[in-house]
Amino acid sequence: MKAIIVGGSIAGVSCAHSLTLAGWDVLVLEKSSEPPARSPTGAGLGLDPQTRTIIKSWLPHPHLLDETTLPLSIDQNQGTDSEKKLTRALTRDESFDFRAAYWSDIHGLLFNALDPTMFLWGHKFLSFAMSQDGSTVKVETLVMETQETVEIQGDLLVAADGCLSSIRKTFLPNFKLRYSGYCAWRGVFDFSGDENSETVSGIKREYPELGRCLYFDLAMNTHSVFYELINKKLNWIWYVNQPEPELKSNSVTLKVSQEMINKMHQEADTIWIPELARLMKETKEPFLNVIYDCDPLERIFWGNVVLVGDAAHPTTPHGLRSTNMSVLDAEVLGKCLGECGPENLSLGLEEYQRIRLPVVSEQVLYARRLGRIKQGLDPDGIGLEQKHMPFFSGAPLV
Repeated sequence: MKAIIVGGSIAGVSCAHSLTLAGWDVLVLEKSSEPPARSPTGAGLGLDPQTRTIIKSWLPHPHLLDETTLPLSIDQNQGTDSEKKLTRALTRDESFDFRAAYWSDIHGLLFNALDPTMFLWGHKFLSFAMSQDGSTVKVETLVMETQETVEIQGDLLVAADGCLSSIRKTFLPNFKLRYSGYCAWRGVFDFSGDENSETVSGIKREYPELGRCLYFDLAMNTHSVFYELINKKLNWIWYVNQPEPELKSNSVTLKVSQEMINKMHQEADTIWIPELARLMKETKEPFLNVIYDCDPLERIFWGNVVLVGDAAHPTTPHGLRSTNMSVLDAEVLGKCLGECGPENLSLGLEEYQRIRLPVVSEQVLYARRLGRIKQGLDPDGIGLEQKHMPFFSGAPLV
């Protein structure tokens, strides 16, 4: 049985692992010309214990996961007084067993543990068609280098094509993402070779537990996230309430001008403590994400087409769910198809949907509420701590 996975991101490579282990032949289509490499604008993420266990089970050298991540053993929310430029702790959870990583590092670990011949880089998904009896699916793709169109046939189509999924749109033509009410400035500050600078010294004084703590700074109607990555990098995110921007490409990352960056720097000075504002201003190439999610879907498969990752459950970043949900989607999909066997594909997909849909639905809605509280959009809500996330201690796999 052959599975065609559209999307070579973490959701896609995770499905490549799980389906290969379930006995499937796998082909991954990705429009990018080559695997992503780390860049100054690479984003950080947090991995929970269950996700780390799954990833390690896919790797020939599991210890590499710990070597490329830093602990996030503390979850701390603190209030910022923008006038007095002071912070005070609001909540503190010292049993927060996550680890911080570069997105590209995790992708690299997963990709390098697979047979590279199963990837078709520079292949842009165009369309698909299911056979009349529903037993096969034919995918049409554009080879970016030659501009020729190629058809590929398989038994299963896995949509790992992100929150703006074109495959999902085929089944839900009226589906629309929900704008959260805010965007997120993001940046990675590199202090390698400059560890004793005034900026770094000030940050370490104000955030003494960097390297093991996930900091949330809450000011009036805004909040920021701050933690350390390996190789002397500091990852920050700042959520700003604003009208919905117009997306001019198939991406939720906006192209920013120097004027926009300068305005962000000015606002940072008025809101955050001087040490954090200075770090934001000295970060090279900050970028801006538009934050979306959607109400939970009623189903995540049709025939022999199945949604995984952000295609199945677009979510806001609060609760560090996106990557963790994608890895669990892949693991459950592989287990269900492996146990039901190729002759019972529909049964396996139904089981995948039955297990994952209740979990991701609750987590998406919780992350939405958590973000609205921290942005001052929903003052009468749940607590600030991550540990209240549904299925925080683990989600069912079978």
